[in-house]
Amino acid sequence: MFDKLLIANRGAIACRILRTLRTLQVKGVAVYSEADAASLHLMQADEAHSLGEGGAAGTYLAVDKILAIAKASGAKAIHPGYGFLSENAGFAQACEDAGIAFVGPTPDQLRVFGLKHTARALARQHGVPMLEGTELLDSLESAIAAAHTIGYPVMLKSTAGGGGIGMRVCRSAEELADSFEAVKRLGQNNFSDAGVFIEKYIQRARHLEVQVFGDGQGEVLALGVRDCSVQRRNQKVLEETPAPNLPHGMAEELCIAAVKLARAVNYRSAGTVEFVFDSEDQRFYFLEVNTRLQVEHGVTEQVWGVDLVSWMVQLAAGDLPPLDQLQAGLKPVGHAIQARLYAEDPGRDFQPCPGLLTAADFPPADGRKLRIDTWVEAGCEIPPYFDPMIAKLISWAPTREDASAGLIDALNETRLYGVETNRDYLRQIIADAPFSSGQPWTRCLEDLVYHADTFEVLSGGTQTSVQDYPGRLGYWAVGVPPSGPMDSRALRQGNGLLGNPEGCAALEVTMSGPLLRFNTDAVVAVTGAHIPITLDGQSCAMNTALFVNAGSTLSLGTIAGAGVRSYLCVRGGLDVPDYLGSKSTFTLGQFGGHGGRALRAGDVLHIAPLVERSAGQQIADEALEALTDVRRMRVIYGPHAAPEYFTEAYIERFFATDWEVHFNSSRTGVRLIGPKPEWVRADGGEAGLHPSNIHDNPYAIGAVDFTGDMPVILGPDGPSLGGFVCPVTIIEADLWQLGQLKAGDKVRFTPVSVEACHAERCGSALASEGYSPDAENPSTATPSSRASSLPQGTANFRRSELVREVHSPDAENPSTAPDSSRTSPLLQEAAYTRRSELVREDHIPDAENPSAATPSSRASSLPQGNANFRGSELAREGHIPDAENPSAATPSSRASSLPQGTANFRRS
Repeated sequence: MFDKLLIANRGAIACRILRTLRTLQVKGVAVYSEADAASLHLMQADEAHSLGEGGAAGTYLAVDKILAIAKASGAKAIHPGYGFLSENAGFAQACEDAGIAFVGPTPDQLRVFGLKHTARALARQHGVPMLEGTELLDSLESAIAAAHTIGYPVMLKSTAGGGGIGMRVCRSAEELADSFEAVKRLGQNNFSDAGVFIEKYIQRARHLEVQVFGDGQGEVLALGVRDCSVQRRNQKVLEETPAPNLPHGMAEELCIAAVKLARAVNYRSAGTVEFVFDSEDQRFYFLEVNTRLQVEHGVTEQVWGVDLVSWMVQLAAGDLPPLDQLQAGLKPVGHAIQARLYAEDPGRDFQPCPGLLTAADFPPADGRKLRIDTWVEAGCEIPPYFDPMIAKLISWAPTREDASAGLIDALNETRLYGVETNRDYLRQIIADAPFSSGQPWTRCLEDLVYHADTFEVLSGGTQTSVQDYPGRLGYWAVGVPPSGPMDSRALRQGNGLLGNPEGCAALEVTMSGPLLRFNTDAVVAVTGAHIPITLDGQSCAMNTALFVNAGSTLSLGTIAGAGVRSYLCVRGGLDVPDYLGSKSTFTLGQFGGHGGRALRAGDVLHIAPLVERSAGQQIADEALEALTDVRRMRVIYGPHAAPEYFTEAYIERFFATDWEVHFNSSRTGVRLIGPKPEWVRADGGEAGLHPSNIHDNPYAIGAVDFTGDMPVILGPDGPSLGGFVCPVTIIEADLWQLGQLKAGDKVRFTPVSVEACHAERCGSALASEGYSPDAENPSTATPSSRASSLPQGTANFRRSELVREVHSPDAENPSTAPDSSRTSPLLQEAAYTRRSELVREDHIPDAENPSAATPSSRASSLPQGNANFRGSELAREGHIPDAENPSAATPSSRASSLPQGTANFRRS
C-alpha cells in the first residue's frame, strides 16, 4: 500500500477521499487554490500545498504544479477525484511517466472513452443498443442533411463535452443552424476539441447508468443501476439507486451491456456506463462512458455496502483482492437517494451565489441512514471560480418512500446562511409528482414552479442592515458591542404592528431605502423617520400593516424630513442565523445579519411564511412623537465631570449649548460640534498627553465621550472600553433619539436626577449590578446574583457608581433600592461594565469596616489626591472627605448648586 497519496481535487470529493485514506492509514496530501484556503480538505489532510491564486486553469488544471508537489511531498500516487483532470489522458500519462500511480483507468482507456464518437463506435462494435446518429460532422450542411434523415428533434453534441456542456436540442433546421457554431465553440473552449455529432432526441427520456469496476485484466463487476433523470439543463440534481419502476429484467440487461463494453477494453478501476431510456418504447440506448468516480457514487456505496474509493486505491497499489472474491459477498440492500446542495439561486435562473457562508448547520449523520459529503463550515468562502456545490446529502432506508422522507427531514434540518442555496428547491422536487411517483424524466423540472418565502434585494439603499432587539448581549466586557437598532423604539413599534415579538429581526434603513421584490405573500410595516413608500408604484402609509403579494416590488425612498433611520419589519421576522445570541449586523466585525454587512443588490433574505392576514396592535398616538431637527436628551451627570476634569463653568456651558451633529457620524458614534472644552488638567498624567486621557475605562452606550476635544455620543457599534472621559450618559428612555440624529441637527442635554429616571421606568445606565426598579413598587429591590457577589465595601463605598450603574439608594437608608425587572436588557448590559472606580483604581474598602480602607500597591503609587479615596471622584459627586478624617465631609459649593436629587443620590 502507498504511504502517501496526493488528491488532485478540491471540495467535497477531496474530503471524501481523505476519509477513506484515513481508514487505509495512508497519508493524504491536499492541494488548493488560495480561494479554497478555508476548505475542510486542507484541515483534514496530513499536509497541504498551495497551487496559487486564481481559477481552475492556473490551479487544479495545472499539471506541472501538481506533479511537482507530488514529487516534493513524496506522494506515490495521485487520485484525481471527479472533474478537472480526472478524465485527462495526458495527465494520466504524465503521472505514469513520472513514476506516480494514477488512481483510475489507463491512459488508453481514457482516450477511447473520452470522445463520445469513438465510444459510440466501440459500443456499436460490441452490440450495445445505440440511438440513431452520425459520425463527426464537418459542416453545417452535412448536419442539416443528417438531421433530415434522422428526423427532428435531434440532439447536437460536442464529442468532448461533459457535465451537460456542449449539448443542444434542435427541433428544426433553423435551430440547428443557430446552434452549430455555438456548440463547436463550447467544445473548443472547454475541452480543446470542436468536434460535433448528432443523435436522435428522445422526447420523454430517463437517464440511467450502471456503476462498473474493473481489475484491468478483463474482470468487471456491475453494482446496480442508478437513476439520474432529475436534471436541470442536463445537470443532475437528484440521483438514486436502484432505479425505480423499470420494466421486468431491464436492470439486468443494462448491467450486462455495461459489463460487455467495459470488458472490451479490459477496463481498470471505477467507471460508469450511461444510457438513455425511452419511456414510450421502453427501450434503452447507449450514451457514453464516464471514466472516473461519479459525483453520485455515494448512493451505490450506501446500497451495496462498499467503498469504491478504497477499491480504487487498493487496485492502484496492487493490494485489491480478486473481483470474484469481492463479488461473492455483495448484495444490495434498501434504497438510497442523493441531493446535490448548491450555492445558487433558483429564483434567479440558478445564478451561482459565491460569498461568505456565515452559518452551516447540518443534521447529525451516522454514515448509514444519512451521509453528508461536504467541504464547508461556517466562515468558509464559496469562491466564484469553481462549481458551487456545497454538499451532497445521501439518505438510505429499506424502502424508497422512507429514503425520500429521510432526505426531506435532512434538508429541513440543514441551515445555510450568507449565500442563497437550492435547499428549498430540492425539497419541492422531492415532493413533486414526477419524483414522488417514481416516474422522473430528464425534463420534468421544466414544469416545476419554484416558490420561496424570500425577497430579493434589487438595490440596497445607502446602508440597510439586519438588526434585532436588544442586540448581542453578554460580550460587552470582551469588546463585542451589542449592535441592534439605533432607534429601538421604532423597531419595536413596527414588530408590534405585525404581532411579532418586539425583538424580531428587521431591516434598519439609513437615509435612503432599498428596492425589494417579494417572492411570497408577506405583511410588512415601516416605522421610524418618515420615508416615501411605494408598493408596485402606489404610495403607502407608514406605521400601519401593509399586505404585499408575491411578485410585488416594494420601494423605500429617501428620508427628506427630520430623522435619519426607518425600519422595515416583516411578519414573522427575518430568517437569519443568530451569531453570539443575536441576528444583528456588526459591519465592522463582519458578522451577524446577512453576511456580516449591509445589504446589496442580489442578496436574498428569507422570511417566515405568511400564516394569516391579520394586523397586530396599532401604535398609540402619543407614541408617534414627531421627529424634529432639535432634540432634547436627558442625561445622568458623570462619571467624569467637574471639577476633576472640566471646569465648573464649562459644565454649565455644556448643558446650555445646542450641540450640532457632525456629518461624520455613524452607528459607532455621533460626533458633536460645540464649544471647545475647558480642562482643569494640563494633561492626562500617566494616561496620556491630552487632558481627556484616562486609564482605560468601561464605556456605556449613550455616553458622551470626549475624544480629545471632540465629543462623541457612543453608539451601539461603538467601543466598550477606552481612555477618554465621559461627563454624561443619555438615559435609556431617550436613547432611541440617537438613531434619528442626522448631520446639522441640534442636541441639548438636560441633567436629570435618578428619581426622574425611575419615574420614566428607564433604568438608563443604572441597572447593571443587579437592581431593577419594580414598576408598581420602586421602593423595593432584590440584588441579583451578580450584585450579591460584589465585596460589601464596594457596594458601600462606591455609592456614586451604584447610582450611575445600579440603583438610587435612599440617602438615609442605602440598603434599599428599586427593583429593575423592567429595565432594558441592553442597558443592563451596557451598565454591567461600568465597574466601580475604586475597583479600577485598586482601592477596595474593608467589607466589615467600610470606614477603614487600605490602598493597594497600585493606589499607593498614584498621586495622593487619587489615592485618598479618589478624592476627585468624591469631589465631583459633591462629597469632599477630609484628608485626615475621611469619615467627615462637607458638600462642595458645586454640589450645593446641583439638583437636590443629584446631590443626595450621587454620593461617592
